[in-house]
Amino acid sequence: MFPRSRSRRLRLAGAGTAVLLALTACGTTATATNIDRDHSGRPQPPVTTTTADWKDVAHTLGRTGTLMGGTVYRVPLPRKDLTVTSHGVTIKPGLSLGGYAAFATYGDGTMLMGDLVVTEPELPKVTDALQAAGIDQTALHKHLLAQHPDIWWTHIHAMGNPAGLARGLKAALAATATPPASPPPASQPPLALDTHGIDKALGREGTADGGIYKFSLARKNTVTDGRHILPPALGITTAVNFQPLGGDKAAINGDFVMTQAEVQKVIQNLRKGGIDIVELHNHTQDEQPRLFYLHYWATGDGVTLAKSLRPALDATALAPAS
Repeated sequence: MFPRSRSRRLRLAGAGTAVLLALTACGTTATATNIDRDHSGRPQPPVTTTTADWKDVAHTLGRTGTLMGGTVYRVPLPRKDLTVTSHGVTIKPGLSLGGYAAFATYGDGTMLMGDLVVTEPELPKVTDALQAAGIDQTALHKHLLAQHPDIWWTHIHAMGNPAGLARGLKAALAATATPPASPPPASQPPLALDTHGIDKALGREGTADGGIYKFSLARKNTVTDGRHILPPALGITTAVNFQPLGGDKAAINGDFVMTQAEVQKVIQNLRKGGIDIVELHNHTQDEQPRLFYLHYWATGDGVTLAKSLRPALDATALAPAS
């Protein structure tokens, strides 16, 4: 039997060893979870990839994406199967029914962010499939007023292995009637809009895409989640979409990305132009700076609508037009 003093020293030594082992384990974990940071602790950008790096994702989903900026692999998920109306306008998929999934690789894994378009009967099944796959739902809302049938948009987020993320996403899509991928049209349909006048009013050039004239506008400030720099292609852009209605008229729909200080200015400027507010919400849960998204709707002369949108756009910190 050891003397009391020696026994106490052994107990203290054992406790110290346990603490050291715990600290070592914590240090290992911290290193693993922060491998995407440099020695300064700053959030890191996604690594550069090639289209070939995403072949497993494309194969699993049965859909080919587009590599944007060499970092974000973005897969379109349009609901071309749906016939949706809002205020008497039949909505084209490119106006508001274009879901997507975006993948980016960092030092600690691959990030999935996206927005799925689902019908109300599909929503519970999609939710269950996402939760079973460990994919977070970070927002649930609508993009349209007076819509028929009822459609919901759910934003998703996860970190993990790219093929595993794709399998989880595929299970969620299987709970919907989202159609298989189809090849892009050989040519764009004509747009019955004064696109030159719209460009001039907004101070930027739009893009014709599937019968919609659209703008995707990035913010000039860097957005992070504290550990990762989040490129605009992950879904952090202001979207402005014009659907031709004939005679240079259009329906406009999309959403603004804003900081808290910008929200009320944007609302005030939109209402001055007679543009309706549809939804105000967040898309993600830990971005820095905190961002809010606002969906809007209006119909009328395309150029007039563009002029009405311009003050609201100018109230946000958009990247300069290129």
